[in-house]
Amino acid sequence: MKIAAVQMVSGNEVEANLEAARRLIATAAAEGAGLVALPEYFCFMGRADVDKLAIAETPGHGPIQRMLSEAAQEHGVWLIGGTLPLQSPDPQRVLNSCCVYAPDGRLAARYDKIHLFRFERDSGGVRESYDEGRAILAGGTPTACEVAGQPDRKALRVGLSVCYDLRFPELYRALMRPPCELLSVPSAFTYTTGQAHWELLLRARAIENQCYVIAPAQGGRHENGRRTWGHSMVIDPWGEVLSVRPEGEGVVLAELDPARIAEVRGQLPALTHRRC
Repeated sequence: MKIAAVQMVSGNEVEANLEAARRLIATAAAEGAGLVALPEYFCFMGRADVDKLAIAETPGHGPIQRMLSEAAQEHGVWLIGGTLPLQSPDPQRVLNSCCVYAPDGRLAARYDKIHLFRFERDSGGVRESYDEGRAILAGGTPTACEVAGQPDRKALRVGLSVCYDLRFPELYRALMRPPCELLSVPSAFTYTTGQAHWELLLRARAIENQCYVIAPAQGGRHENGRRTWGHSMVIDPWGEVLSVRPEGEGVVLAELDPARIAEVRGQLPALTHRRC
């Protein structure tokens, strides 16, 4: 199956972001992708953390979820819908949710981001400060879903995660029971943390779990002044980067080959050697 990671530079206008996502999904599908993944916050990068509250949708309803469902159905693809804000039990915070849609437009899975990013640094008179917990309520359930591939091949198990989750390998170990063939990491890494750790962490998750990793990202300078690292990529089970886009809007494509997974796991059966 050909898989596609979409890179965006989302702004603070929801409809403009949705239109960009529609166009990039169409591009990926036209190039043969059977699975397309959008980045974290694909639909909205506000000027303040709390801006998400104003566009939060009820699960199963709203223009963002409707666009994702319609795009999956229109192009006949599995669509990992980055993240969008969904209403939570706390009226002051939203869930940062990744919804997966099947080619018939139905919701196949939903994962609410578990680990919430916080980072503070003063460097050269420039202060960076982020705290997702101010406006986001953490989820608590590791989630994977089955994605049907070609008719003559078994379904793929896809483990869902989001951005800062990448720093917590225990989440991915939980997703590997039973083993996944693909791990999805839609993200909006800061330029600072991405430059230092992004590729390193992605390759580590691919190597230790011996599966493909798809990492669609935000990549560029946003209207709110924030700069994200980009470098959307697909990595194979040996840790090789198959395709990458450093910055700016676009699509990264690669082939997910189940035979390659079997080869790596057969040559180095680390998953069967686990003792804890």
